[in-house]
Amino acid sequence: MRTTMLKSGLLAVATILGGQSGARAADTYSIDPAHTSATFKVEHLGLSWIHGRFNDVAGEFRVDSANPSSSRFALTIKSESLDTANKKRDEHLASPDFFNAKQFPVVSFKSTAVKAVEKGLEVTGDLTLHGETKPVTFLLTGGKTAEFPPGVHRRGYTTHLKIKRSDYGMDKMIPAAGDEIHIEVSFEGVKS
Repeated sequence: MRTTMLKSGLLAVATILGGQSGARAADTYSIDPAHTSATFKVEHLGLSWIHGRFNDVAGEFRVDSANPSSSRFALTIKSESLDTANKKRDEHLASPDFFNAKQFPVVSFKSTAVKAVEKGLEVTGDLTLHGETKPVTFLLTGGKTAEFPPGVHRRGYTTHLKIKRSDYGMDKMIPAAGDEIHIEVSFEGVKS
């Protein structure tokens, strides 16, 4: 009888501990702006590519390795932080002809679905640009983790996607300035 009670007690403890490890919460990360970049390129006259970046990127993400569909990603970019290494062009791009940064100061993305796929995570969400919100889907690759400096846990991802700026009401100077925008975002988060 005592052996049966002991076995039952051990089984109960094992079940509780097993349940706790299975119920582990997802990891949440805050974007590290010093190790994050949002860049783009657009054709000029079909002759060359103009490259630019945004210097003010923020956000957070939650990753659940056991249940990727519960992972979430959110990113915000200040429109006025646009930088193509040409002040006159940057002022024009911030004007109502393009980003209209005073009226629409933030470009944002918020995921609505995440799915594990062979090469990473397929992320679908809402991209808001120039006051217009449209769904986009892209592949996030990476997801590796590192500890740097000691005690600071990091995780990073990269994605490439294309959008048409005219879909977001930014249709000035097409085709001289291309409609299709190539975007690359590479971000690193610090675990909360």
